[in-house]
Amino acid sequence: MPRKLRELRRDLRREGYSPDRQTGSHQIWEHPAVPGFSVNLAGRDGADAQRYQEELVRDGIRRARVARQRKEHGE
Repeated sequence: MPRKLRELRRDLRREGYSPDRQTGSHQIWEHPAVPGFSVNLAGRDGADAQRYQEELVRDGIRRARVARQRKEHGE
């Protein structure tokens, strides 16, 4: 069963992403430690997430965690 878009947005917030801009139902989320990468989520909170949206959020979370680890280790 697909997750809801509200769950994906919650995951992004927890990881440190914030909405940068919005056009209609399209929200662009960015993370300060991951320059040049953004997550675009379109749809209402109660809508089922598409597979590509879930993969994009997973990739964004992975990138933020890698950036945080690099910062912690002084790279």
